[in-house]
Amino acid sequence: MSDYKDYGFHTDQPAHTFAYLQAPLLSLLDKQKNRFILDLGCGNGYLANFLIAQGFNAYGTDASAEGIAIAKQANPDRFFIQDLSTDELPVDLRSLKFDTVIATEVIEHLYDPAGFIGFCKNSLSPGGELILTTPYHGYLKNLMLSVFDKWDHHHSPGWHGGHIKFWSKATLSDLLTKQGFEVITFMGCGRVPYFWKSMIIKARLS
Repeated sequence: MSDYKDYGFHTDQPAHTFAYLQAPLLSLLDKQKNRFILDLGCGNGYLANFLIAQGFNAYGTDASAEGIAIAKQANPDRFFIQDLSTDELPVDLRSLKFDTVIATEVIEHLYDPAGFIGFCKNSLSPGGELILTTPYHGYLKNLMLSVFDKWDHHHSPGWHGGHIKFWSKATLSDLLTKQGFEVITFMGCGRVPYFWKSMIIKARLS
């Protein structure tokens, strides 16, 4: 399978680090429509457990045994270790028909993002929805980083497991379209418009 790892809401990150994503993500979900949600790369299970607490039917997978152990403390029957050597979900989840896949702050870490989107696609029912969040990059934000000489800090090569892909709305939308998705929603999150920390793209499987 594609090389997604234990990112998302990381095992070592406090919950408040991702507070700016909670409300926007929640606004994109409906309990009547998004009945079976899969959080891929769920890390310590923060997002999936938050969604369960809000009344959503959510599950999570991650390659990190440590992260899954933390996630299971709240909901032991909802989290499973993902075997990265296979292109299939864990056995316990294969019979479920997921209408929604969420991957938060994962795709920027991957060598093979197209493979990851393909895995998301194969995990969804026909007409299912994929919601991705990733750090936002656009003209004004990139210009600011240049003007204030922040690129070395932003692209720090010393960060173990750091970002290796830097996405704009256009490039991520293009990847999704080529994989058979229709982009239906774009949202910027955190900071002021066009200097956002992250962006959310919601796409529907055609």
